Amino acid sequence: MGVSSPPSVIGDEEWMRRAIARAHEAESYGEVPVGALIVKDGVCLAEGYNLPIKNSDPTAHAEIVAMRAASQQIKNYRLVGCTLYVTLEPCVMCMGAIQHARIKRVVFGAFDKKRGAVCSALSLASADYSNHHIDWTGGVLETECSLLLSQFFKKRR
Repeated sequence: MGVSSPPSVIGDEEWMRRAIARAHEAESYGEVPVGALIVKDGVCLAEGYNLPIKNSDPTAHAEIVAMRAASQQIKNYRLVGCTLYVTLEPCVMCMGAIQHARIKRVVFGAFDKKRGAVCSALSLASADYSNHHIDWTGGVLETECSLLLSQFFKKRR
Protein backbone atom coordinates (compact mmCIF):
# COMPACT_ATOMS: atom_id res chain seq x y z
CA MET A 1 0.00 0.00 0.00
CA GLY A 2 1.47 3.37 -1.02
CA VAL A 3 0.73 6.03 1.53
CA SER A 4 1.79 9.65 1.51
CA SER A 5 -0.68 10.82 4.14
CA PRO A 6 -2.22 9.15 7.22
CA PRO A 7 -5.67 7.58 6.96
CA SER A 8 -8.58 9.87 7.76
CA VAL A 9 -10.16 9.78 11.21
CA ILE A 10 -13.62 9.11 9.73
CA GLY A 11 -12.52 5.82 8.21
CA ASP A 12 -11.14 5.49 4.71
CA GLU A 13 -12.42 1.92 4.44
CA GLU A 14 -15.98 2.99 5.25
CA TRP A 15 -15.93 5.66 2.55
CA MET A 16 -14.30 3.25 0.09
CA ARG A 17 -17.09 0.72 0.66
CA ARG A 18 -19.55 3.43 -0.35
CA ALA A 19 -17.47 4.15 -3.48
CA ILE A 20 -17.53 0.41 -4.27
CA ALA A 21 -21.33 0.52 -4.09
CA ARG A 22 -21.28 3.33 -6.68
CA ALA A 23 -18.96 1.19 -8.85
CA HIS A 24 -21.61 -1.53 -8.85
CA GLU A 25 -24.09 1.05 -10.17
CA ALA A 26 -21.73 1.81 -13.07
CA GLU A 27 -21.51 -1.90 -13.81
CA SER A 28 -25.31 -2.16 -13.96
CA TYR A 29 -25.16 0.23 -16.96
CA GLY A 30 -22.41 -1.80 -18.63
CA GLU A 31 -19.81 0.79 -17.63
CA VAL A 32 -16.37 -0.02 -16.24
CA PRO A 33 -17.12 -0.35 -12.50
CA VAL A 34 -15.48 2.69 -10.92
CA GLY A 35 -17.13 4.72 -8.17
CA ALA A 36 -16.15 7.95 -6.42
CA LEU A 37 -17.14 10.21 -3.53
CA ILE A 38 -16.23 13.76 -2.51
CA VAL A 39 -16.06 14.15 1.27
CA LYS A 40 -15.43 17.25 3.36
CA ASP A 41 -15.34 17.41 7.16
CA GLY A 42 -16.83 13.93 7.46
CA VAL A 43 -19.77 14.70 5.15
CA CYS A 44 -20.25 13.24 1.68
CA LEU A 45 -20.91 16.16 -0.68
CA ALA A 46 -21.39 14.09 -3.82
CA GLU A 47 -21.09 10.65 -5.36
CA GLY A 48 -20.39 9.53 -8.89
CA TYR A 49 -19.64 6.55 -11.06
CA ASN A 50 -18.40 5.95 -14.59
CA LEU A 51 -20.88 7.11 -17.23
CA PRO A 52 -18.96 7.71 -20.49
CA ILE A 53 -20.96 5.15 -22.49
CA LYS A 54 -24.39 6.02 -21.07
CA ASN A 55 -23.76 9.78 -21.40
CA SER A 56 -21.79 9.60 -24.68
CA ASP A 57 -19.16 11.65 -22.86
CA PRO A 58 -15.50 10.61 -22.75
CA THR A 59 -14.94 12.86 -19.71
CA ALA A 60 -17.66 11.20 -17.59
CA HIS A 61 -15.24 9.29 -15.37
CA ALA A 62 -16.43 8.64 -11.80
CA GLU A 63 -14.10 11.31 -10.39
CA ILE A 64 -15.28 13.99 -12.82
CA VAL A 65 -18.96 13.13 -12.24
CA ALA A 66 -18.45 13.39 -8.46
CA MET A 67 -16.45 16.63 -8.70
CA ARG A 68 -19.09 18.25 -10.92
CA ALA A 69 -21.83 17.30 -8.47
CA ALA A 70 -19.83 18.50 -5.45
CA SER A 71 -19.05 21.82 -7.15
CA GLN A 72 -22.75 22.34 -7.86
CA GLN A 73 -23.56 21.43 -4.26
CA ILE A 74 -21.23 24.05 -2.78
CA LYS A 75 -21.56 26.51 -5.70
CA ASN A 76 -17.79 26.67 -6.19
CA TYR A 77 -15.45 25.02 -8.65
CA ARG A 78 -12.77 24.85 -5.97
CA LEU A 79 -13.14 21.84 -3.69
CA VAL A 80 -10.65 23.05 -1.10
CA GLY A 81 -10.31 20.78 1.93
CA CYS A 82 -12.10 17.88 0.22
CA THR A 83 -11.07 14.25 -0.08
CA LEU A 84 -11.82 12.24 -3.20
CA TYR A 85 -12.43 8.52 -2.66
CA VAL A 86 -12.26 6.44 -5.83
CA THR A 87 -12.06 2.71 -6.46
CA LEU A 88 -9.35 3.00 -9.15
CA GLU A 89 -6.25 5.19 -9.27
CA PRO A 90 -7.15 8.33 -11.25
CA CYS A 91 -5.97 8.82 -14.84
CA VAL A 92 -4.18 11.86 -16.27
CA MET A 93 -7.41 13.65 -17.18
CA CYS A 94 -8.86 13.17 -13.71
CA MET A 95 -5.64 14.20 -11.98
CA GLY A 96 -5.67 17.44 -13.97
CA ALA A 97 -9.22 18.16 -12.82
CA ILE A 98 -8.34 17.17 -9.24
CA GLN A 99 -5.46 19.65 -9.26
CA HIS A 100 -7.58 22.45 -10.74
CA ALA A 101 -10.30 21.81 -8.14
CA ARG A 102 -7.66 22.00 -5.38
CA ILE A 103 -8.74 18.68 -3.85
CA LYS A 104 -6.68 18.15 -0.72
CA ARG A 105 -6.46 14.37 -0.69
CA VAL A 106 -7.11 11.39 -2.96
CA VAL A 107 -7.79 7.92 -1.57
CA PHE A 108 -8.00 5.10 -4.09
CA GLY A 109 -8.43 1.34 -4.04
CA ALA A 110 -6.84 -0.40 -7.02
CA PHE A 111 -3.55 0.75 -8.51
CA ASP A 112 -3.58 1.23 -12.30
CA LYS A 113 -0.11 0.28 -13.49
CA LYS A 114 -0.82 1.25 -17.11
CA ARG A 115 -2.74 4.52 -16.75
CA GLY A 116 -2.64 5.53 -13.07
CA ALA A 117 -1.49 9.12 -12.70
CA VAL A 118 -1.16 9.41 -8.91
CA CYS A 119 1.86 7.14 -8.53
CA SER A 120 1.83 4.18 -10.93
CA ALA A 121 2.36 5.10 -14.59
CA LEU A 122 2.85 8.78 -13.69
CA SER A 123 3.32 10.66 -10.41
CA LEU A 124 1.24 13.81 -10.82
CA ALA A 125 0.12 14.21 -7.20
CA SER A 126 3.29 16.12 -6.40
CA ALA A 127 4.61 17.09 -9.84
CA ASP A 128 7.25 19.82 -9.75
CA TYR A 129 5.41 21.97 -12.31
CA SER A 130 2.24 22.12 -10.22
CA ASN A 131 1.56 24.76 -7.58
CA HIS A 132 -0.93 22.40 -5.88
CA HIS A 133 0.22 19.08 -4.45
CA ILE A 134 -2.20 16.38 -3.42
CA ASP A 135 -1.89 14.06 -0.44
CA TRP A 136 -2.83 10.50 -1.32
CA THR A 137 -3.39 7.05 0.06
CA GLY A 138 -3.49 4.10 -2.31
CA GLY A 139 -4.54 0.49 -1.86
CA VAL A 140 -7.54 1.01 0.44
CA LEU A 141 -9.64 -2.16 0.01
CA GLU A 142 -7.37 -2.87 -2.95
CA THR A 143 -8.31 -6.54 -3.27
CA GLU A 144 -12.04 -5.80 -3.44
CA CYS A 145 -11.59 -2.94 -5.90
CA SER A 146 -9.22 -4.94 -8.14
CA LEU A 147 -11.47 -7.99 -8.08
CA LEU A 148 -14.48 -5.91 -9.14
CA LEU A 149 -12.57 -4.69 -12.20
CA SER A 150 -10.98 -8.03 -13.13
CA GLN A 151 -14.32 -9.86 -12.89
CA PHE A 152 -15.98 -7.20 -15.06
CA PHE A 153 -13.38 -7.55 -17.80
CA LYS A 154 -13.34 -11.34 -17.52
CA LYS A 155 -17.09 -11.40 -18.26
CA ARG A 156 -16.61 -9.19 -21.31
CA ARG A 157 -13.93 -11.35 -22.92
